[in-house]
Amino acid sequence: MHRRSFLKNSSLAGLAITAVASGSCNLISSDKKESGDDVVFDDKFELNEVTIDTLQEKMNAGTYTSRSITELYLKRIEAIDKKGPKLNSIIELNPDALAMADAMDKERKNGKVRGAMHGIPVLVKDNIDVAGKMMTTAGALALNGHIAAKDAFIITQLREAGAVIIGKTNLSEWANFRSNRSTSAWSSRGGQTRMPYILNRNPSGSSSGSGSATAANLCTVAIGTETDGSVVSPSSVNGLVGIKPTVGLLSRTGIIPISKTQDTAGPMARTVKDAVILLTTLAGIDTTDAATLTSKGQAQPDYTKFLDSAGLAGKRIGIEKSFLKGNEAVVSLFREAIQVLKSKGAKVKEIDLLSQLKEIGDGEYQVLLYEFKDGVNNYLAGANAKVKSLADVIAFNKANAHDAMPFFKQETLELAQTKGDLNTKEYLDALKKSTETSRNAIDTILKKHKLSAIVGPTNGLACCIDLINGDYDTGFSFSSPAAMAGYPHITVPMGEVLGLPMGLSFIGTAYSEHELIKLAYGYEQASKRRGMPTFRQSLI
Repeated sequence: MHRRSFLKNSSLAGLAITAVASGSCNLISSDKKESGDDVVFDDKFELNEVTIDTLQEKMNAGTYTSRSITELYLKRIEAIDKKGPKLNSIIELNPDALAMADAMDKERKNGKVRGAMHGIPVLVKDNIDVAGKMMTTAGALALNGHIAAKDAFIITQLREAGAVIIGKTNLSEWANFRSNRSTSAWSSRGGQTRMPYILNRNPSGSSSGSGSATAANLCTVAIGTETDGSVVSPSSVNGLVGIKPTVGLLSRTGIIPISKTQDTAGPMARTVKDAVILLTTLAGIDTTDAATLTSKGQAQPDYTKFLDSAGLAGKRIGIEKSFLKGNEAVVSLFREAIQVLKSKGAKVKEIDLLSQLKEIGDGEYQVLLYEFKDGVNNYLAGANAKVKSLADVIAFNKANAHDAMPFFKQETLELAQTKGDLNTKEYLDALKKSTETSRNAIDTILKKHKLSAIVGPTNGLACCIDLINGDYDTGFSFSSPAAMAGYPHITVPMGEVLGLPMGLSFIGTAYSEHELIKLAYGYEQASKRRGMPTFRQSLI
């Protein structure tokens, strides 16, 4: 989950705010630069900003093969992630990637193309089970060596679509559910990931590596996961499109959990269309994840048919008015975005959603504590990992504190361990408070004002990497309403402030992805606000 957004909406908010003045922007590496010597990486990669459609055209024409594309990305990862700017976004490469690409090339040569994802290289967050030779660890040393016995359901979907899995991405350890002063994008197994626009800034989390890598063109598309903000926040600060679907549209089977109420995987891409193609690929009913049964009759077989450049025309959109004040540069971007919406035929109405949810953040936190303990214990009990329970993880971290906890500890894990089962009254009360209140607030506003969606900036600008103090508050976040409700949320690049990207969010009611896609695509096509990373060492 995205820790800053969670803290801002919970009883722990004060802990995040205290770090604002002390946030350090010193580079975490030993690299030194003289004052004013802001070296910019000379980026001439031939697949920069390439889309799925273009790659398919090139493969069909014989200009590229899946193998040649995969090789180009692997070389790019070596140059950018491990050398050059040293993003450190990839936690492990897939030894079978080239073999997967070769198999897809053979099929294409024989006249078989499985669909839009055939032969397309994808990166996968390292809390998602991928059977074979790569580990699944959630970035934790406690799970080092764990190789899943079988694929997560969404990985099975990905393989069947013909995608090439080129590696696993680093993340905020345990999806940022370990400590109340953690640093996003850091894990004890993978270290610190950096954002490609300004390297001493944090790419956010917990899908940090997926965000950084996709923005830096280390893959075509990537998969992240979200409990509260972990897809949309790293997408926003890395200039990407991120889709957090309705809980139940995508299976969670084979994903290391935080919350059965809020968890979902989601696509991260440089364009709305690419994200939508991946969303269509991953969606499906999984009998081992009961939540997906709610998608029957509501999910769309092909979300790409809702990619309408005129999708804003005649739509009524709610504008979260609390974002119309604050940082003047952010407000300016937001007002420009509103004008784009209007120019394409949308009618806007100022609304106030966030004020209705101020008192329920602690309810969300309690839900996550209970569900994390229950979910992790169930996952580990059937996994190939050496640790078999949350208690084992806590004990491992204590015994290996020098390596597992060098910068921050594990208060969140320890607090979750104290909780009872999911029949506990505290949990049931918190679940009702968090989920029902957020759903009612969103649905009431949408119905009262006859709105297709509610819109606002996704979150604040990227903060500095600070392994001593942890993340600090960046002003606001818009992830929690949709996260607590289990409702869909799409973020699209809205522009940059001093080279730092920011996204515009579209949220709606359950299974309204098709409507949000129309709006998001219409806005993207009218605004074209994504900019390529600059790999600057620092802001100044």
